[in-house]
Amino acid sequence: MTRTDNRAALCAAPRHNLARLLLWAAVCAPAIAVAETPLTLHFDKPAQDWEKESLPIGNGAMGAAVQGGIAVDHLQFNEKTLWTGGPGSQQGYDFGLPEKPRTRALAQVQETLREEGRLAPEQVAETLGREITGYGNYQSFGTLQLEFPRLEQVSGYRRELDLADATAQVSYSADGIRYTREYLASYPDGVIAVHLDADKEGSITFSAKLEIPDNRSADIAVRDGRIAVRGALKDNGLQYETQLQIVTDGGRITAGKNGGLRITGADSASLLLAAGTDYAADYPEYRGRNPHKAVQARLDSATEKGYAALRADHTADYQSLFNRVDLNLGRAELGAPRRQLRNGPQARRKNPPIDQWLENYGTGNQTADRALEALYFQFGRYLLIASSRAGSLPANLQGVWNNSATPPWNADYHANINLQMNYWPAEVTNLSETTAPLFDFVESLQQPGSVAAQRLLGSRGWTLFLNTNIWGFSGVIDWPTAFWQPEAGAWLADHFYQHYRFNNDEQFLRERAYPVMKGAAQLWLDALVKDPRDGQLAVSPSYSPEHGDFTMGAAMSQQLVSQLLRNTRDAASLLGDTAFVAELNRTLENLDPGLRIGRWGQLQEWKADLDEPESRHRHVSQLYALFPDDRIDAQTPDLLDAARTSLKARGDAGTGWSRAWKIALWARLRNGDRAHRILAAQLKDSTLPNLWSTHPPFQIDGNFGATAGVAEMLLQSHGKDIQLLPAVPEAWASGSVTGLRARGDITIDMQWRERELQQAEIESGRSGELRLQLPSENEYTLRRIGDNKILNLRQESTTRIFSAQAGERYLLEADDPNESPVTRK
Repeated sequence: MTRTDNRAALCAAPRHNLARLLLWAAVCAPAIAVAETPLTLHFDKPAQDWEKESLPIGNGAMGAAVQGGIAVDHLQFNEKTLWTGGPGSQQGYDFGLPEKPRTRALAQVQETLREEGRLAPEQVAETLGREITGYGNYQSFGTLQLEFPRLEQVSGYRRELDLADATAQVSYSADGIRYTREYLASYPDGVIAVHLDADKEGSITFSAKLEIPDNRSADIAVRDGRIAVRGALKDNGLQYETQLQIVTDGGRITAGKNGGLRITGADSASLLLAAGTDYAADYPEYRGRNPHKAVQARLDSATEKGYAALRADHTADYQSLFNRVDLNLGRAELGAPRRQLRNGPQARRKNPPIDQWLENYGTGNQTADRALEALYFQFGRYLLIASSRAGSLPANLQGVWNNSATPPWNADYHANINLQMNYWPAEVTNLSETTAPLFDFVESLQQPGSVAAQRLLGSRGWTLFLNTNIWGFSGVIDWPTAFWQPEAGAWLADHFYQHYRFNNDEQFLRERAYPVMKGAAQLWLDALVKDPRDGQLAVSPSYSPEHGDFTMGAAMSQQLVSQLLRNTRDAASLLGDTAFVAELNRTLENLDPGLRIGRWGQLQEWKADLDEPESRHRHVSQLYALFPDDRIDAQTPDLLDAARTSLKARGDAGTGWSRAWKIALWARLRNGDRAHRILAAQLKDSTLPNLWSTHPPFQIDGNFGATAGVAEMLLQSHGKDIQLLPAVPEAWASGSVTGLRARGDITIDMQWRERELQQAEIESGRSGELRLQLPSENEYTLRRIGDNKILNLRQESTTRIFSAQAGERYLLEADDPNESPVTRK
């Protein structure tokens, strides 16, 4: 179990940064107090471009993009299960799989690779690829259109997103009246809500209607202040329904034009929106109950509760997750502390509009730059909460937000890094609960994935081959450079194991992680082949993602399989599956680990020394063993140097997700300044004005990857030591962070000055030895917070070692060199 439940009361309450240090003050009087980071981003105009300027809200299953028009406001919204394609598609659908096994075609490719060493992607795709049919696209559910009376002169316009409570707001003045609109997406109540208000009674007048795309049927009913639209997608017959309820304080509600409603002279109005489909994650039909009853029940419940109570429950739920982590980087104060930011609009005025803030980044205002970096980190956490909650599908390439019938890359799930990167920040930034949709999704893919293993590889177990949709797509497409990565299952299985490592939840390991891991491992026990060059077991055909030719035993393929088999062996040993341990060990003894140093000192991307030092390809796949895996570390200095050589050669440029990966890689290399330089480039060149990451176009994995990379600069726990401040750049010479998580069920808060640790609070969820690697060999004192007792602290170079007890909290504090040393007991 995680220790976050024991911290719930503290985490759920609004608090300023280092609030937990107030408890420290009672026993040890910490000396450093650091200003708050602003948690709002705003524009001073309505959105003109959905991708670049809309502000996202979401509750995991539903999302909406706030654009804030004055005369007409378009709130485009989504619900994750509305997809074309799949079973019932007019195009036909076969899960990307052949009717009969294709193992002869596989053997043909393998034989050619044994003889010739490499094959062009086009040749392999012609033999092993398949034309895609009925794959489908993630859809926009519709748009809530609000039309207001024309105003002659408008002033003081502001459209903002407040990460502190997950609300968006539009406000402006006209004719002496201040108008406000507040938007939120409630997870507890399963609705999107909009609240309209004004500081003069009777001033709320507008019309509302639901606009539905024309690729589906639509039956509209209007009654008692409610609009209901139901129908089915033309492509696959997927049934959908959305309902909008309007509740006013005063005024009148009447039927409007084109199936809409007209509100006149109200003091305020609340709009509640629910949506759903008959999708169910049940292979092979993927259909469940008609959505009508569920959508109506959600909306009836939210309507009865009322906006004030709904908002309060939304805030408490959201803050119980978000408030676990605070980050401050130096003097990161542009406006007022967060406790004041919640007290009204005047406290928010000092932050520049986000598009200007981003444009001015790196031009000399260090305070503004540090604040933006911290805001960007927290924005990634916000997006993960908004797009991935239990009971929904996982975050896709665009999280939960999409305004198109044909979005880029179908807004699907790419499992050759993108889906995995979406969840890199989940554990370390204390959002473990957001992984639930990922685990449910992967478990649902095991059955179609086992068919893929049998028909395409002739193997036991399960896997995917690069991309998937909500319809259990587990086969292949025919895009030559992006169709073949059968190691995708191994990579997804690692997220289950990392969840166990962070939380020490043996029940999760036994009941959920191990079955997934074992199935993924069984595939490779059958599918590996002997490489005639050295007799080692290798993946064949193997493809380093989107780069070069097909070969045998490319580095990333071998590293992924090696990691999977090692971790599955460790899990099997812990759970007593001795027969499988023996089977895994026999394979591991002969497995090529994918770690070679090439002719110019690089970590080789392929088994043959094919790397070109001039290549600036965005993928750095051969560095998987450095991050997110842990095979390359300080204990393997030659490989660490080779990884550094490869990363330098590839350069700092790339797409949003590529730069995000490089931040984490340089953090693992303990080069904080280089990691920070790439973070700066990501903000300048790979971030849209609303802080969404861009490939281009908009692709959300870069947001999540960058947040994970920042966390990796501050805390690492992949080895035997927990590393505190391993890669803090000069730009972050002073700062603080609370609530980061380390493997082993450990929660850590830190303050630092001049890149030296001043204080750390450690909360342990397990009993045993803790090893903390610090930036220097300075003297520290360890106290148990409960009784202020000074405890024994052993030192090995820069590592401090002590015995921790489950449930206890400890304070590690730098000794003042000007005072007499404290006698440790």
